[in-house]
Parts: sequence; C-alpha cells; structure tokens
Amino acid sequence: MGPVFIVGAPRSGTTLLQYMLQTHPGLSLPTGESHFFMPLIRREAEFGDLSQPQNVRRVLDAMYQQSAEFLETDLHGLRFDRDALTAAFVAEGRHTMRDLISGLFEKNAAGEGKPRWGDKTPYYVLHMQSLRVWWPQAQFVHIVRDGRDVALSLFGRRHDFGVYNTYFAARYWEQYVETGHRQGMAMPAGHYLEIRYEDLLADPRATLARVCDFLRLDFVESLLQHRKPSTAGKTPLLGQPVQRDNAQKWRRAMSRRQIGVFESAVGLTLQHFGYALATPARPLLRPTRALHRLHNMALARWHGMRQGQRT
Repeated sequence: MGPVFIVGAPRSGTTLLQYMLQTHPGLSLPTGESHFFMPLIRREAEFGDLSQPQNVRRVLDAMYQQSAEFLETDLHGLRFDRDALTAAFVAEGRHTMRDLISGLFEKNAAGEGKPRWGDKTPYYVLHMQSLRVWWPQAQFVHIVRDGRDVALSLFGRRHDFGVYNTYFAARYWEQYVETGHRQGMAMPAGHYLEIRYEDLLADPRATLARVCDFLRLDFVESLLQHRKPSTAGKTPLLGQPVQRDNAQKWRRAMSRRQIGVFESAVGLTLQHFGYALATPARPLLRPTRALHRLHNMALARWHGMRQGQRT
C-alpha cells in the first residue's frame, strides 16, 4: 500500500483529521506539515547524483532549511540526524528524491511500530496529480469545509495567508476545493476520497469508518479518542473535545454584506459541495471584482513592507 495524503484548503479541518488518524496503529502521520515535497522534487536535478553521500546530505540540509520545526518536533519515531540518515540512505541504495523522502517517512513509521506512512500538508491538494506520479499507489483524503466558515478562520490569520477581504477569501477557497476535486475525480477508483468537515463533526464514527474503509484499515476506537496536543497553538479547538457546533459560524459572525459577496463570488461552488446559499448570489460586476483584488493586493503589500521594516 502507498502513502496517505490528507489535503484540503487551509482551515478546513485537515489538522483534526490528522490527529484522529495518527492514533491508528496501522498509520504513521507526523503531527505537523512537511511542505518540502514539492520544492525538493522540482529541484531534484540541482542536487546531482544522489548515490553520492555529499549530495544526499545536501538534500537533507535543504529539507531542514525548509521545515526545521517539522523535522525536529513532528517526527515521533525518528531523530533527524543528518549524518546517520545520509549513511543509511546511501547504504540502502536510495538514489532519487522520492526514495529519500520515502526513506525518511518509512524510518519514522518504523520507529513508531507502524507499517504505513502518511502526511498532512493542505496545499498538496493542488499537486495531487504530481504526487501520484511519484507515488502511484498513494491515496488522498480531501476534506472540504463550508467556504464561508473557512473565510472566517482565514481572517483570524490574515497575515499568514494574505487574505484581507471576503471576495479574495472566496476565490482562495474555491481554487483549493475545485482543483482538488478535479484532480481527484481524474484518478482511478480507490485513490481519492472526498469528505466534508461538517460530517466529521456531526458523526465522527461514521465518517472515520468511511475513511478507514477507503484506506483499507480496520476501524479502531482510538480514532474517537485522539490525543489532543499539549498546546493548542494555531488550532485552539484541538485542545477541546470535537465541537459539533463548529459549523455554520458564518451565520452569526458574517455580516449580510459579507455573505452576499462570498456567495456572489463562488455560489455555484458552494452548491456543488452541498452548501445552501443564504442570498440571491447575483454575479459581481467586473469593476467590483477588480476593486476587491486591488484592495487585497494593497493590504498584502502594506503588511509585507511593515514586516520588512521590523526586520
């Protein structure tokens, strides 16, 4: 069986699903996000002959430069010792970037006593076709959340995601869910599963049983009693039991105008994924769309300049 990738638009419940599935005795899931798969595989030729120890070490150095916190704190079955890993990968004949990445995750899984590895990095939803070329047996679980609730969550971390208005949030969400759906539907049966965050909240047992069946894993009760992180970090609800009412918050927190803008921008996409509209959702005029884009761009640049001044 191939690796498991949990993907989706940011702030869509990928972390909750990750923490649930990582309790499974048959699946190793580091508790952070790797982020280095795409950059490293695209740059593979730059590292030269990967049968040579010095080049393997350069790859591991690049991994660390990209994702130091992940490699230091989120691999629970392995210490990221670059010298030891270099020697092991060369001895094992791992001569491609895919082999090196697989080796890291396989060794981490072995250290946890688990036979299979996976990764949760939301933006990989935009690159599932490439990932499946490199790992033909890979399986993808795409979790979709109501875009209006995603927008509220993005606003809470607007500087991290560069999302400063409702229209831009709508288009941001749409890009992720539509690209993921399109790429997933093009895969053969058994490689792609789409679930909704709201279903995971409302009936976690049934939704997780469906995920396990897709992944060819036995359902285990530990999935419903997932270990919460000691610190909530950027996902505070993980420090609490599953919040079944953590859906449709947009009805209380969004203004009528915000709801109208969001639904006018991506109403058809909301409906495609089963989310009912609350407004007539009339298409926005081209000048209005352009103004929203310029507004978001201006605020993003202003914040970037402020950050540059501070550093």
